Amino acid sequence: MLEIIKTILGKKPAPGIVVPDCEIEKLGLRLRAQVSTVFGRSLAIREMDSGSDNSAEIEINNLSTPHYDIERFGISFVASPRHADVIMITGPVTRNLKTAVLKTFEAMPRPGWVIAVGDDACDGGIFSQSYAVLGGADKVLPVDFKIPGNPPTPLEIMRGLVTFTAAIKKQG
Repeated sequence: MLEIIKTILGKKPAPGIVVPDCEIEKLGLRLRAQVSTVFGRSLAIREMDSGSDNSAEIEINNLSTPHYDIERFGISFVASPRHADVIMITGPVTRNLKTAVLKTFEAMPRPGWVIAVGDDACDGGIFSQSYAVLGGADKVLPVDFKIPGNPPTPLEIMRGLVTFTAAIKKQG
């Protein structure tokens, strides 16, 4: 009992100083350079769930946490497809969400791109044989780029965005 009280009331060791992850910084700087040359100042992304298990959404949301802070590299997530350059779709497209997915895509200004994130969005994943699923995002939308993974980590998503922007730059 005395040890517990000492632990609670005693001095706590100071937390270690967190050193920024060098890989995130290097990747982010490459991403910022490519985004600024291809899209001007920033890239606006509208994340859309088309019936997923939320694993890819969690990883996409992690990009906005202080650890990754993707906004400092010129990437912003927007609430409306009318403000988006890219739709980032997650999950297989379910029969119930097909109309919503199409309306979201139609609301996006042109030119607009679609990125499928996660195995479910790329090819239907483990849900591909379900009666309620139409398949991957490419069954309904013109997918321009795929970031596979179950789910892809935030770094893999950043790498995918670097590759995507390089491909758009190459297209002109």
